[in-house]
Amino acid sequence: MSKMRVLSFIGAAAIAVASLSSCAMTVPVSATSNPLGSKVGTSTGMGLLGLIVLSPDTGIHQAAKNGGITKISTVDFKMTNILGLYQGFSCIVTGE
Repeated sequence: MSKMRVLSFIGAAAIAVASLSSCAMTVPVSATSNPLGSKVGTSTGMGLLGLIVLSPDTGIHQAAKNGGITKISTVDFKMTNILGLYQGFSCIVTGE
């Protein structure tokens, strides 16, 4: 096998592995002095290429409304990114 063919194979393998990789993380955003409630509300959205937001209403207010929450205890933000092509967003609110 020539050196060029080996390098091409390694490059193709690296691209294949990278295309299967993703990153997901949840970050605490805020907490209040309210006691931790039993209700959880989420609002989700997604984006493409870091430029196009397809579901813009992913805020705290919408998450609280979706969970029937009037007294917010904690707010978390979750983001999933797949090679910069697809981004998923979730706002997670707990409270009563």
